[in-house]
Amino acid sequence: MQRQVINIGLLGLGTVGSGVLQLITNNRSEITAKTGVKTQVTKALVRSLDKKRPILNRYKNTGLELTTDPAEILNDPDIDIVVEVMGSVKTAKDYISQALKNGKYVVTANKDLMAQHGYELFTLAKKHQRSIYYEASVGGGIPLIRPLKNCLAANKIQSLMGIINGTTNYILTQMTLYEKDFATALAEAQAKGFAEQEPSSDLEGKDAAYKLAILASLAFNSRIDVNQVYTESINEISVRDIMYAKQLGFVIKLLAIGEETADGLSLRVHPTLVPTNHPLASVQNEFNALFLEGDAVGEVMFYGRGAGSMPTASAVVADIIEVVRSINHEVRNGSIETTYTAKPIIPMKKQTSKFYLRLKAADQSGVFGSVATEFGNEDVSLDLIIQNQRELGVAEIVLVTHDVCEEKFYRALENIKKLTSIRNISNIIRVLERS
Repeated sequence: MQRQVINIGLLGLGTVGSGVLQLITNNRSEITAKTGVKTQVTKALVRSLDKKRPILNRYKNTGLELTTDPAEILNDPDIDIVVEVMGSVKTAKDYISQALKNGKYVVTANKDLMAQHGYELFTLAKKHQRSIYYEASVGGGIPLIRPLKNCLAANKIQSLMGIINGTTNYILTQMTLYEKDFATALAEAQAKGFAEQEPSSDLEGKDAAYKLAILASLAFNSRIDVNQVYTESINEISVRDIMYAKQLGFVIKLLAIGEETADGLSLRVHPTLVPTNHPLASVQNEFNALFLEGDAVGEVMFYGRGAGSMPTASAVVADIIEVVRSINHEVRNGSIETTYTAKPIIPMKKQTSKFYLRLKAADQSGVFGSVATEFGNEDVSLDLIIQNQRELGVAEIVLVTHDVCEEKFYRALENIKKLTSIRNISNIIRVLERS
């Protein structure tokens, strides 16, 4: 029997929760037209009932009831959908588990939770003939989960790479366009709300690693242990590296990269020199993009705002609409994610990369020869060499290698560090192959 009203309980009424309430209220008639059902938020879990909430002044007549007791939502038989936008992991996991056990559908924007405990929650959802929808957990307002699960389901996804963290992309864009140093660009990102006051998860690649784990599980039909995703920070990127990258025809981006090979999965997040003619090179500031290749569809790119109140609310409400349609048509499908099995992850030392290397050496004859010899001993061949700056008897040298096994590159580098002519290794960055 088709329902006339679908009730929603919000776990959290912060930035994203307020956006969800605003979107459902403002677009109520459009949502009803698309689903045939009135959809309303009836309760919201908050930390304090005394906090002033501007969103409630704007929507006084919605009938929304605030509570500090999660049981009033999780155990309410009149609530059909629980929307989790709290941002924690353990507490959110406990609440979602209880909601599923009570026969409720769940929508979440929690990437950390889904990356770490997704399989367990999917299994629980299937047991109780319910589903978890998590489109907003990766790309904010950019549709990524549903295209991978549905639109591209006929394809064997060969690779995916993306800029999936707006904080780092904003910082690197400002350094590239305006030659701001790292600290200045970070402070600006924090002032504008693009970076947290404690931004280590973004800067060190952890945020992108969680998102990559979710995307790779769908793209490669695999259970992913997020702890096996290699991560590298952008903290050591300098304006000098950006200047040299520009001279070589590249821009520097923090890329999340996933590939499936005969040996297993390659999953990594690290700063990368991206050719200026690559579609990802033009993705700037807080914008995100995912570039993937399927055996049938070829190359596809998704682009847009990867975070923010309304973009993320857009994805959450789209999931709510999907749930409403499922309820009305009495769809009780389990999650396809429970069918995924683990695949081997290739260690970084066994992977192949091109490298950008910036170093300082004594300004004397024979330096290139000794460096080239050490590389040659490990079968590392050089593609480009730049020597631009000499100061106080020290030369700055930039080298770009051809593809090389990472283990061999770093073994050669250890021997190069021992050369008496080498003053320091300034930076090492991987390079994306030109198309």
